[in-house]
Amino acid sequence: MKTLIVPILLITFGIGWVLTTLGAMPQIDWVWTLGILVVGVLILAAGGIDKVTLVAGPFLILASFLSILRQTGRLKIDLEVPLLVIAVGVLMLIARLDIVPPPTWLIKPPEKLRSR
Repeated sequence: MKTLIVPILLITFGIGWVLTTLGAMPQIDWVWTLGILVVGVLILAAGGIDKVTLVAGPFLILASFLSILRQTGRLKIDLEVPLLVIAVGVLMLIARLDIVPPPTWLIKPPEKLRSR
């Protein structure tokens, strides 16, 4: 799965670049917006669900959608930033639940027994 990350990011940035060049909704920076979205999705896909990915992935996905709303004039930055702060707080509270596992890289492996 990890070998898919770079090609998917390149494809996404390419699509964003094409959309920007073609003038599809020219007020939206597609490279940035799609990049944020794909990184959020890849965090969840590659890392699975744990206490870190549960915060980072959905946060970036939400940031991408709010960015589209802001860039099209449907949402002001004065509202976008507080919404993102609230969202990251809610996601952090959810991540504290016992049913959400810690990331595997944070768990210490048991020490190997030394033979004498």
